[in-house]
Amino acid sequence: MTRARTVLVARLDNAGDVLLQGPMVRALAHGAERVVFLAGPAGAAAAELLPGVDEVWTWACPWILGDPPPVDADDLAVLTDRVRALAPDEAVVSTSFHQSPLPLALLLRSAGVPRISAISVDYPGALLDVRHRVDDDLPEPERALSLARAAGFDLPPGDDGRLDVRRPLPAPRLEPGYVVVHPGASVPARAWPAQRCAEAVEALADAGHRVLVTGGPAERELTAAVAGTRGVDLGGATTLAEMAGLLDGAAAVVVGNTGPAHLAAAVGTPVVSLFAPVVPAARWAPYGVPTVLLGDQSAPCRGTRARECPVPGHPCLTSVTAHDVVAAVEELVAVQQPAVAPPRAARREAAATTQGAP
Repeated sequence: MTRARTVLVARLDNAGDVLLQGPMVRALAHGAERVVFLAGPAGAAAAELLPGVDEVWTWACPWILGDPPPVDADDLAVLTDRVRALAPDEAVVSTSFHQSPLPLALLLRSAGVPRISAISVDYPGALLDVRHRVDDDLPEPERALSLARAAGFDLPPGDDGRLDVRRPLPAPRLEPGYVVVHPGASVPARAWPAQRCAEAVEALADAGHRVLVTGGPAERELTAAVAGTRGVDLGGATTLAEMAGLLDGAAAVVVGNTGPAHLAAAVGTPVVSLFAPVVPAARWAPYGVPTVLLGDQSAPCRGTRARECPVPGHPCLTSVTAHDVVAAVEELVAVQQPAVAPPRAARREAAATTQGAP
């Protein structure tokens, strides 16, 4: 295949979803001179962290976002004109299994993009040049990478296909080896109850761990309550890149199925995954790092994609105790050699032997 000059890649939802596109992006970058990433407002900072991305565009998509803006003809025209001016040789539209790439493909085609690739169950007519179909039980990074390969791109020699971020990262002013607890989640149904998170901070501190509690600017009240007097409250105190640096220095991260779980995986840090089965762990669990998966994966909410828990008491995650979390952290820390903040390569070797790793 002739090396493309410019490839436009689109993933228009959240930061975690964007981070999972990392292997696909590196494959595209290996076969192109320039990669432009079209991201949603919540995913743009994550796109900036991906190796292989040359430029990030931000656009609020009215058919992808959970809180979509109204469809605005002028807004669509502005994006169309911008794509036409870019004149990419190709576009790769990456979507989750429940999203359609076809509306964006129509816009891109009307902007003159000559070759468009996407995963599509629906008949695409003249909108796609490469209509790829996959087994939906693939882990999301492998699903996206399979799209790049279907489009004629592949990883460079020696690339292991794991998640990754640009380095160097901002260095935290803390001695490595702490445990990070991230209590928030972008989807409420995926969050461990705040009281359980606070109990876990206490239990981890009792077990001799230094505990940092992280969260976004809108989660400061939550992180303060969870940190209490035994943890260090860092709610709203980090950019996404600074969060990556913080997670890079952690011995383990305790987090639900949300963006920081994938950011931890991207820096090679082991994850205690508090995973609500509203989406399948086979697709969305932390990828390529030592992981202990906690939560009842057979709970009645499984596969519902619910944003609010549909079962009284949130049993899939309330069944997890602070003791379970401490045991999981200590299992992961015991695997690491050395035990305190091993380098990325050592963490990856450990990933192959840790129960629960993808």
